[in-house]
Amino acid sequence: MLSEPSPRPTRRRLLIGLTAAVAALRAGELPAEATPSAGRAGLLPASLTLPDPTTATLEAFADTMVPGEKRHGGDVAIAGAAPGPGAVQAGAVELLTLPELGVGVLLPELALLVNTRALAYAATHGRILLPTQPPFVALRFTDRTALAGELLTPGVPDRQLYVLLALFAAAAFDTAAHLHTADALRQRHPGLAWIGFPAPDADGLWRFPDYSYGRRLAPEHPLTTPGGHPA
Repeated sequence: MLSEPSPRPTRRRLLIGLTAAVAALRAGELPAEATPSAGRAGLLPASLTLPDPTTATLEAFADTMVPGEKRHGGDVAIAGAAPGPGAVQAGAVELLTLPELGVGVLLPELALLVNTRALAYAATHGRILLPTQPPFVALRFTDRTALAGELLTPGVPDRQLYVLLALFAAAAFDTAAHLHTADALRQRHPGLAWIGFPAPDADGLWRFPDYSYGRRLAPEHPLTTPGGHPA
């Protein structure tokens, strides 16, 4: 007896899943297993496998948020709009597909939403898309950015989904959220290396002996704890 196919995730489920994943990242609640040092090229952790069109769409969206250079001559997901690494090289898709986040099963539906909007954009603006590529991937970079601007505009349907997707791209590049920070720095994470993120002290802890404004703004309260917390 054939089992019935599982229902497609609703927009509400997409929103709840992505919101919970972002909250877990911001709270630092990923378990230790989510930050192994082994993985692709010795840098990225093991993650779920997605269909190629879904991966390409997510990569193209991430590259629109934080653009970088192409990985090879035939790279179509990355537009090559900026020098240096972008969100894709920094592990945006690897972050999205971490099993510990639990949103991998939602990503094909999210990519479908992005591609549906890309088809509508192409029809409205008279763009001819290659049928061999997902619609968003087939758009030129200027069209990708224009469409992304529309998707992120307040009041647009499903805007929260696209905002959360953009946050993952930024988090992968700016913070290497899918890796332990010390491990990421040792392995020259593309995003952290590009922005010049400081290395920890020899014991693996970060300390900041210099004031960020170049001068002390206020005296320390006499009851401040040794850990720097207010009394």
